[in-house]
Amino acid sequence: MNKQQLAAHIWKSANNMRSKIEPNEYKDYILGFIFYKFLSDKEEKDLKKEGWDENQMKEHLIEAEKESVEYCQSRYGYFIEYKNLFSTWKKMGIDFDVSNVRDALSAFNRLISKSHKKVFEKIFQTLETGLSKLGDSSGAQTKTINNLIALIDQIPMDDKQGYDVLGFIYEYLISMFAANAGKKAGEFYTPHEISLVMLQIVANHLRNKEKIDIYDPTSGSGSLLINIGKSVSKYLDKNKIKYFAQELKENTYSLTRMNLIMRGIEPYNVVTRNGDTLSDDWPYFDEDDIGGIKENTYEVLLVDAVVSNPPYSQRWEPKEDARFSEYGMAPKNKADYAFLLHDLYHLKDDGIVTIILPHGVLFRGGEEGNIRKKLIENDNIDTIIGLPNNIFFGTGIPTIILVLKKKRENNDVLIVDASKEFIKDSKNNKLSASNIKKIVDTVIKRENIDKYSRVVTKDEIRKNDYNLSISRYIDSDEKEELFDIYSIMFGGIPISEINNYEKYWKCFPTLRNQLFEKINVHSFKCKVKDIKTTILENEDVKLFIKKYNESFFDFNIFLEKELIKNINSLTNISKEEDIIADNIFKKIESFNILDKYDAYQQFNDIWNKIAIDLEIIKTEGFDSTKKVIPKMVTKKKNDKDIEVQEGWEGYIIPFDLIKKEKLFSQLEVLNTNEKRLEEISSLYSETLEELTEDEREEISELINDEKNSFINAEVLKYVKNLKEQNQTLESVDSKMIVIAKTIEEEKELKKKIKIQQNELELASKKTIENLTDDEVLILLKKKWIEPILKSLQELPNFLLDELNIEIQKLSKKYETTYIDLNKQIKKCEKSLANVINDLNASEFDKKGLLELQKLLKDNE
Repeated sequence: MNKQQLAAHIWKSANNMRSKIEPNEYKDYILGFIFYKFLSDKEEKDLKKEGWDENQMKEHLIEAEKESVEYCQSRYGYFIEYKNLFSTWKKMGIDFDVSNVRDALSAFNRLISKSHKKVFEKIFQTLETGLSKLGDSSGAQTKTINNLIALIDQIPMDDKQGYDVLGFIYEYLISMFAANAGKKAGEFYTPHEISLVMLQIVANHLRNKEKIDIYDPTSGSGSLLINIGKSVSKYLDKNKIKYFAQELKENTYSLTRMNLIMRGIEPYNVVTRNGDTLSDDWPYFDEDDIGGIKENTYEVLLVDAVVSNPPYSQRWEPKEDARFSEYGMAPKNKADYAFLLHDLYHLKDDGIVTIILPHGVLFRGGEEGNIRKKLIENDNIDTIIGLPNNIFFGTGIPTIILVLKKKRENNDVLIVDASKEFIKDSKNNKLSASNIKKIVDTVIKRENIDKYSRVVTKDEIRKNDYNLSISRYIDSDEKEELFDIYSIMFGGIPISEINNYEKYWKCFPTLRNQLFEKINVHSFKCKVKDIKTTILENEDVKLFIKKYNESFFDFNIFLEKELIKNINSLTNISKEEDIIADNIFKKIESFNILDKYDAYQQFNDIWNKIAIDLEIIKTEGFDSTKKVIPKMVTKKKNDKDIEVQEGWEGYIIPFDLIKKEKLFSQLEVLNTNEKRLEEISSLYSETLEELTEDEREEISELINDEKNSFINAEVLKYVKNLKEQNQTLESVDSKMIVIAKTIEEEKELKKKIKIQQNELELASKKTIENLTDDEVLILLKKKWIEPILKSLQELPNFLLDELNIEIQKLSKKYETTYIDLNKQIKKCEKSLANVINDLNASEFDKKGLLELQKLLKDNE
């Protein structure tokens, strides 16, 4: 399984084990066990690399041996005894008990080195105190933990896989728990897509830095910090990034530390604190120095970037503080601006803040209005990004991303209304890859885009009394469909509505006259019946498609160079995506009518699959392309879902591609036989429809129910001959001979198909395992490059389909005039009036009908 499949499998299995435990609590237990395995495996594998064998570890990896304890503490910051290793738990079998876990977690906390106390202290406290919730008895708890250990053991944590798989699975589980945790999800998780928007903006701002410090004062699970580190590592060595994280809730604070450490971030680059960001400022003093008296070690820490998603409109206790002295104090019932000012206070002059806040901070008055005015006058607000509603787990309120800087060359504000562009994802809205890229590109380039973004001057903001409500500056609402009164009465399409498609007429100058002809100075009519064919056969359209295809004529060569020829040297996969996307944008920029972000989405949908393959090749080597793995399927057994192997599948090269490219003759024979089975079934159904009820009953008695879906041409011919000769179906012996032949053919065909399927599967397995390197590269080209080229080739067709639909709607809009409708109504009324005389009714109903008849005649 690739990392996505493995993550989904572990989530499904873990969720099935959850029983009655709340998702928000259960996440702490399973994620805690994953982290313990990570630390345990790291210590054990490193010692084995140094030559320690099993017996040595049993003898010397004990708490009583001071030298071993100090050695591990100096290397890792912690020490785990042999008896407490995750692998030892697995070896214990029936002797394993929940008490082993309690003892191990207690020992871990006791044996943390002094230098790593802040990183590891109480990191397993939530897991330790929650073990009792995993079952009603010690035996039930032990059984649950055994199941979790078996499940977690499937996650690869060795050096070959790196930290990518582990980190991906960890964040996947966090996101899935968040999706199931309701309102509590906001305490620990920022949706991945929102993180990407913030972090790509930050990474671009920091791209020329030699080293950076980043800080999240409300860190939750730490996902914002981790993703920014990943984004910045495109430009910078990951060991030159230092992470500062603060979190109020103790169990969530543990998630932050676990998440950072499991991503391969060295402990000396992780500085964390469990505390209230607003009540007592941090980071600016050493809590362990001179008795923790902050005045003795006061030094404000200034960082290159602050990223945060604080709790919205939280109550707090305002108090005088250097963080708020310049701008003022946020109201006690809404701490939004308190968090914002805290972030800004810790920023270097050339740094950047991205913070998620409720939309209300843009327009609310009072103390918030005064703070906002000062931020605007000091040129601190760089960008406002309006997000779609219902994009966060647990809340549907409108939210924004604010981009802030301490020192800026310009004094305007970029406002982006991204609230209308999203995709539906179950109960929530979600940003697609193209939505994200459009937002980030717009912010980086500070672009003005109609109904989407606008650079607003400070003078205009002043005139609006420092109200930054997005709708004041950008009208992104879709206009209502209007109807032209003249055209409603007299028909024809008003010229004003044809002009709404000016971008098409500008791109295809002759198309408008081919589609429409003038009726009068006000109206036109559509003069062709087949609108789609007219569009496709237009010379300007043909020329457009030709030029578009020519612009991509060498794109396959470029892709082959980037992905195939450089396959073993690709180290930064996300950077490679940017290189290819930029190339697509350059090729498409001269075709203004096409949306480059539609092109990007087409590419990204395919790239996500390519990236999975590239990551496997990067971590496991090129030979992973010649690997097959068991194909696991879920089946019901004793009312339980169990996974069983059902054949094999290619790890990277799919069987379907192998069959098509390498085993085509075998595949063709199999397809022919399968098609024959379908024909027999179809012909039988058709014949049954032609038979009388009596004939059908007589036939159905002769053909076994399990076999009656198949009947060959000989039986059809036999039945038809009987009907043509007006004979009855009485010759049982003859019919049974024919039916027997039919059943025999069906049996043989099924048997043959089963054998051929098995042979083809085994041949596919053998073919993949024996591919040459050159053959692999050819197959990867077909799997990766051809779909990209095909999807981009379809882009003009999507545009033309959209135009066809719009013109169809426009031509029908005024097809029936009000006069036509009125005539039809009159005709119907007249018919109804005439029918009334013939109706039978009671005395009072008759009087009512006569009155209706009178009204109808008066309307004539």
